[in-house]
Amino acid sequence: MHWSEDRSAQPARSARWHSESCAPPPRRVVVADDRTKTATAYQLACEGTALLWRGDFHNARQLLRAMGRRIDRSSTPTRPDATPAESFRLHRRARGHRARVLGRLLVLLEDDHSLSLRRAPDVRRACAEAYGPPRGGRAVSLTELLGAIGAHQWREKGVEVPALGDGIRVHPHYGVFSPVRGEYVDLVARAPLAANPRTAFDLGTGTGVLAAVLARRGLAQVAATDINPRALTCARENAARLGLADRIEVTGPDLYPEGRADLVVCNPPWLPARPTSAVEQGVYDPAGTMLHGFLHGLTAHLHPGGEGWLILSDLAEHLGLRTRADLLIAIDSAGLRVTDRLDTSPRHPRTRDTTDPLHRARAAEVTSLWRLMPG
Repeated sequence: MHWSEDRSAQPARSARWHSESCAPPPRRVVVADDRTKTATAYQLACEGTALLWRGDFHNARQLLRAMGRRIDRSSTPTRPDATPAESFRLHRRARGHRARVLGRLLVLLEDDHSLSLRRAPDVRRACAEAYGPPRGGRAVSLTELLGAIGAHQWREKGVEVPALGDGIRVHPHYGVFSPVRGEYVDLVARAPLAANPRTAFDLGTGTGVLAAVLARRGLAQVAATDINPRALTCARENAARLGLADRIEVTGPDLYPEGRADLVVCNPPWLPARPTSAVEQGVYDPAGTMLHGFLHGLTAHLHPGGEGWLILSDLAEHLGLRTRADLLIAIDSAGLRVTDRLDTSPRHPRTRDTTDPLHRARAAEVTSLWRLMPG
């Protein structure tokens, strides 16, 4: 990324660009500071110009919030006559536009991951957790940096998981989907186990929370897989923190580990849409690759009499992105049959937010654990 610190025509400075969402480096960069007006910053960002912040850190955050309010006032995320699928696409488009515009307010991390801005917090540890050891300075969007700071705080605090016991927490890492929606964890904690299962696979383990629940339920050996290297590190650390490292083996990047198990659990992304960041890969999968990979690989990875547990929300059905018939056909085409289904309703605040353009679908959502067997 190249820019000039003054109004000269030739760029005099450069820095390595980094974007977790794989956004390309900005073609035009101007310097902004405490004198920059919201209207100016908003217009430049909408035109595709990035603003490298050189002022007070807290003023940068205030500018970001002010720009966000302008975007929200000017956007029309849905239409009264839109179908659920159209509303979803419009909502995603509006969210994408918002992220692109706000992502053009940039900061420069120094060689040691520090910020040379007035009143800037010490972000070195948060950046090391997100980006790895310092290897020279880099330019990042302020929104991405704030995400890294927030992820560090969640990692320190942890997320309480009642299914693991009173006060027990798992600690999500940056870029790893956090189990803040506990209903799917509760389904795995209360689903009846077949007679004396000893081994299990947890596919797409993330933080390792479901692997830990299975181990706490008495499974002697759980193999937990993930394609995300951050998730593998996160799951190993959580297993060790919970005293379960001798019973949980974390491996990747293949969906299935080698061998067979008595129980295979999979909580794939629930929505067939394109993710825009690493953490969104836990929610969006445009072709349903993980879902179909689980279904078609299940029989070959089960011991005789074993079963698979598919944890899936029907939100995609309410949004018109997938039908119940589509799911049942996929199960049948994989040579599987449904032996039981456990349902639960979500408890997160969005189900009660009537201003959410997707409120009707969210309010009707049901999360299910499908018990599957070959045949």
